[in-house]
Amino acid sequence: MEALQSLYLSSSPLNPLNKKSHNATKPPPERISFIKASSSSTVSAPKREKDPKKRVVITGMGLVSVFGNDVDAYYDKLLAGESGIETIDRFDASKFPTRFAGQIRGFNAQGYIDGKNDRRLDNCLRYCIVAGKKALEDADLGGNNLSKIDKEKAGVLVGTGMGGLQVFSDGVQSLIEKGHRKITPFFIPYAITNMGSALLGIELGFMGPNYSISTACATSNYCFYAAANHIRRGEADMMIAGGTEAAIIPIGLGGFVACRALSQRNDDPKTASRPWDRDRDGFVMGEGAGVLVMESLEHAMKRGAPIIAEYLGGAVNCDAYHMTDPRADGLGVSSCIERSLEDAGVSPEEVAGMGGELNSKLLCWGCWSCSHLCSVGKNPNSKVLVGEGEMMVKRRTLELGCFPVNYINAHATSTLAGDLAEINAIKKVFKNTSEIKINATKSMIGHCLGASGGLEAIATVKAITTGWLHPSINQFNPEPSVEFDTVANKKQQHAVNVEFEIAGLNHVCLQLFQIHLDLVDTTRSWPFLHSSLEHLTFLHFFSCIQAPGIQLVWISCSDHSCLVGICLIH
Repeated sequence: MEALQSLYLSSSPLNPLNKKSHNATKPPPERISFIKASSSSTVSAPKREKDPKKRVVITGMGLVSVFGNDVDAYYDKLLAGESGIETIDRFDASKFPTRFAGQIRGFNAQGYIDGKNDRRLDNCLRYCIVAGKKALEDADLGGNNLSKIDKEKAGVLVGTGMGGLQVFSDGVQSLIEKGHRKITPFFIPYAITNMGSALLGIELGFMGPNYSISTACATSNYCFYAAANHIRRGEADMMIAGGTEAAIIPIGLGGFVACRALSQRNDDPKTASRPWDRDRDGFVMGEGAGVLVMESLEHAMKRGAPIIAEYLGGAVNCDAYHMTDPRADGLGVSSCIERSLEDAGVSPEEVAGMGGELNSKLLCWGCWSCSHLCSVGKNPNSKVLVGEGEMMVKRRTLELGCFPVNYINAHATSTLAGDLAEINAIKKVFKNTSEIKINATKSMIGHCLGASGGLEAIATVKAITTGWLHPSINQFNPEPSVEFDTVANKKQQHAVNVEFEIAGLNHVCLQLFQIHLDLVDTTRSWPFLHSSLEHLTFLHFFSCIQAPGIQLVWISCSDHSCLVGICLIH
């Protein structure tokens, strides 16, 4: 059964306050998008967590992929619709019925792993360590900054579906050909699934929770879910979480061939992964690692972290049906979505329908030419309560309508049964599919197994922060029952309201995230603030809104205008 991980996010076209940019492609400055942040008068949503010690935010992302080790470069390749699938040259695959994969070439761990260990380690471990360290750099925890955190409350939870498969395979071969005396002493340590987390924790000195979870395709999702719960329970201030995988070796390829799970389109590998296409014939193997740095909101704000997104909630279950085949009706996935929404404090009606009065407001600041976008709130000097004080908002106050889920990053493995079962599950929850766009990262990078959820979570966050959805390539003959815009073959600009990112197995894990922008740098002088009074008021505005009750803050600037928005829960 498909497992789900959702990102509940609002698009952020430009974020000038962050210390670094996650925008590979900047959408036009005039685009404005909204996220619904509270319940309506007609729908009673559960209360969301407001304690900054229990709220979980994402502050860094790191990866190793078929498109390289840089997050922005990775997403640029996805936006361009490039395929990373090629003929395997790591070993002689000529006798296999499938001879292609999303194989990583030219991987270099220099600067992240010392030479001796780099030669010893299985690729599964190498990918984990590099992705984890790059995520820390992205979270402004590189170099000496790492010494400023409490390492007893920092942990690592990076899972893998297969573990150190190359080391294991080599050990078995040595036993058969040369006897037990020729088995390397690293055979067991480097083969077990928790060693990636262990080695990363040892090198960083992190003494908090440290283990791995292995649930095949859902591995990364389970790790995010468990890491967030460690933070919520106060067992950790910060966790490195995600997944890693390196199974493109003879025994790995042969195992999936035996399962009859792989595409055999050897004459045209780049078009082999074609989710939702009538002519799909199986998935394509991939590899890599995708890792997030997760922290409590309190911890992140204290250290001035660049906050990217906020975790809202999650759920896990099992369809109790079959080892590999999904339930055709999607039951299990749909119930997990509902449980996750409940844990996140978001009712299904809140994210799935239009209409209803909301007690949240959008506060606009100084966008000198956006009046044509505003249908209410004509008073240019609206008064708004912020915390315990009152302040003047430069332009207007808008009442937000109810915005539905309108983007799904799907599991979409390109298998005959799996693709349609996932679609059926989504339809059970979201009745109106006309406004929902859905895309498939695996169409370009293949199925990275335990790392797929991590790599696709990063792609999902990038979709939000750039405002661009990458295409689902190889859409030639679409299934008629897929009643969604699949972003076929060409990227699309899209103002995302609410988003799901899906990964899968017959265990179901679903998480919700929300965009949360960095508000640390409040002393920068802005060229469009012409008077000292405006400057002081602007900075006062930021000093007021750094509060646990804030659900969303976003900023959009061009050369001559700026829009600042905030959604409050009353």
